[in-house]
Amino acid sequence: MTEPDDVAPQPISRLGTPMSGNATKVLLLGSGEIGRELTISFQRLGLEVHAVDRYPNAPAHQVAQFAHVADVRDPEQILGLVQRLRPDYVVPEIEAVAADALAEVEARGSAEVIPVAHACGLTGGRQAIRTKAHQELGLPTTAYRFATDREEFAAAFEELGYPCVVKPESATSGRGHSTVRGPEDVDDAWRHAQRVPAPGPVTVERFVDFDYEVTIIAVRSIDPATGELATWFCEPIGHRHESGDLVECWQPMQMSQRAMDNARSVAARITNALGGRGVFGVELFVAGDDVYFSSVTPRPHDTGFVTLQSQRFSQFDLHARAILGLPIDVTLTTPGASVVLHADAASRTVSYTGLADALAVSETDVTVFGKPTTYEGRRMGLAISTGETVEAARQRAAEAAAKLVVETR
Repeated sequence: MTEPDDVAPQPISRLGTPMSGNATKVLLLGSGEIGRELTISFQRLGLEVHAVDRYPNAPAHQVAQFAHVADVRDPEQILGLVQRLRPDYVVPEIEAVAADALAEVEARGSAEVIPVAHACGLTGGRQAIRTKAHQELGLPTTAYRFATDREEFAAAFEELGYPCVVKPESATSGRGHSTVRGPEDVDDAWRHAQRVPAPGPVTVERFVDFDYEVTIIAVRSIDPATGELATWFCEPIGHRHESGDLVECWQPMQMSQRAMDNARSVAARITNALGGRGVFGVELFVAGDDVYFSSVTPRPHDTGFVTLQSQRFSQFDLHARAILGLPIDVTLTTPGASVVLHADAASRTVSYTGLADALAVSETDVTVFGKPTTYEGRRMGLAISTGETVEAARQRAAEAAAKLVVETR
């Protein structure tokens, strides 16, 4: 897989008509809740979306013009779809995509891979991107070790000490994460990390006594004033996890100017190294004015749903615009907050109650993801609120979310 080329980018000059012979097509690999919102943003701009996922009736399937059931981890299935559909853009929505197939699509010139195949491959697992960020770019990170089996896992704690945070290779937004405070927690942490959909190597990080976590949404597109690639930054997003699961997000996160400058510097350096166009979610730990790189996602981020209400254009709108090389506007219009709605059990029959009561909360909206089945802890929707202050928005979102119930019986 090659490094990104420094080719002068060009904004799209002509859009076709969806469902016609000259349609401008997007092949969306992965059709979860992020894919659903992204599909809607593409459609606002007049694109034809082909949404792909391994199971039928996935969230993006429900809104895209065309739905396809395929395993995006299978190179032959991806290449077959590209050959048959002839999309203009191939846009991964998840990490678990066959990176070699994306590289082949790019090499053949069959379609433009977003952001580029190199970035998708590098961010497909935690080990490769952590090595790139720390060893090649010199970005500040926590002390860490990689473990491919139970023995290496135990040895990592002997070297790093306690406490440590354990993160699976490919899961995002805290899924499969755990904190190991002593030897008695090691076995449970290993089992927990292997329960994610793609079990495998894990990263053990020495715990940092940070003040907060933050996501920097970086947007790479074409600057209309210069015709060159440039980067815009949304206001920082704070977020909170419980037992490894994403629970709450808010924007803006208050940061000192020095911490903000450091955060944007780290975000710019890692996204420049990845290359291409689009939205990147860069997760960081902040301790005082010091910033530590955690991870980067080359697509809209789970913590960025709050931008549906807090920004003039959401992260999904910005991703669609950036892919097409269109002008970018990252204006924050109001403080906002979101609280995630989780399922508490596995079920093949899902319903929701409390919607009217939740929407009665001032300045509040509700997003139901439309997932056809549940498992314990699965994210099924969220409440998003705005307010004159972040505190007011967080209080409203929490109040609304408390009224919503995912029924799994």
